Amino acid sequence: MDDFLQEKYSRQILFEGIGLGGQERLLGSSAVVAGCGAIGAAAANLLVRAGVGRICIVDRDFVEPSNLQRQTLFDESDAREALPKAIAAQSKLRAINSSVTVEGVVADINPRNVEELLNNFDVILDGTDNFETRFLINDFAVKSGKPWIYAAAVASYGLTMTIQPGKTACLACLLEGTDAVTGMEDTCDTIGVVGSIVNLVAALQVAEAMKLLSGNQKAVHGRLISADVWTGHFQSVHVDRSPDCRCCYRHDFSYLEGQAQPHITMCGRDSVQIHEHNRALDLGVLQERLSRTVTGIRQNDFLLRFRVAPYEMTVFSDGRAIVKGTTDPAVARSLYARYIGA
Repeated sequence: MDDFLQEKYSRQILFEGIGLGGQERLLGSSAVVAGCGAIGAAAANLLVRAGVGRICIVDRDFVEPSNLQRQTLFDESDAREALPKAIAAQSKLRAINSSVTVEGVVADINPRNVEELLNNFDVILDGTDNFETRFLINDFAVKSGKPWIYAAAVASYGLTMTIQPGKTACLACLLEGTDAVTGMEDTCDTIGVVGSIVNLVAALQVAEAMKLLSGNQKAVHGRLISADVWTGHFQSVHVDRSPDCRCCYRHDFSYLEGQAQPHITMCGRDSVQIHEHNRALDLGVLQERLSRTVTGIRQNDFLLRFRVAPYEMTVFSDGRAIVKGTTDPAVARSLYARYIGA
């Protein structure tokens, strides 16, 4: 490090757990944040400020006004322009710290692209909003031996756990075969969320990532930490590996193999996402065609949005679409076929 970087990170270097050597390792390390909603945005911000050398943010969604209450990287102009979260985050983060490499990728993580998106990084941080994607990431991480850090929050409650394949329990050990997943069906849309729990969970998640990336693996506790900022209840428990775990013992990677991932209803809105395989759309041509039948079309370089009451459709250049106003995949598919084409 030169004198400028030593000054920039001086307070972190003074911390005994990191020191000069740990900071140099951070600068030479990399992390990918899978999802840039509330937790992902807060985690990416902390990673960039800490000096993690290369950071990638992968997200499929766009900024809306309802995000601004808790998604700290975004502002009103991002919402007005409906910018993809990955692009808005990339712009903000590069301005925060020009000495690190930041890349935003507009994509939906799925079995076909998960290796390409997540493989070339030292650690994966969970910023997703659904368990199907989390189990997919867990399958990939266990198969590839890559550490990842699970995190989730809703209402005033949140939790996080660091998963080191072969050393700790994985997400399937924790949640599959129990009522835990079905018991967490409440979402930000049904019961809300406060920004403080999001930032607390992200801070705990990034602290674990920094231990791994700075060469302090022995400091990683691997415990499931849960907290409720409204009741003041905090808990830290050890999770044992399941001797019959589908994923980390039997190596049955059903999510990675595309056998278990259904349509996703996204956190925070009454919506269904349509996945189209290897389909490229010319948004300019699509806008011209739709302008004859629908009104209120908005387009930028990344997406096109229009309303067909009572639904709103947002179409991306890779063929994906988010249909707002329904949780029925059949309705969403019908609308997609009518306005985009089968």
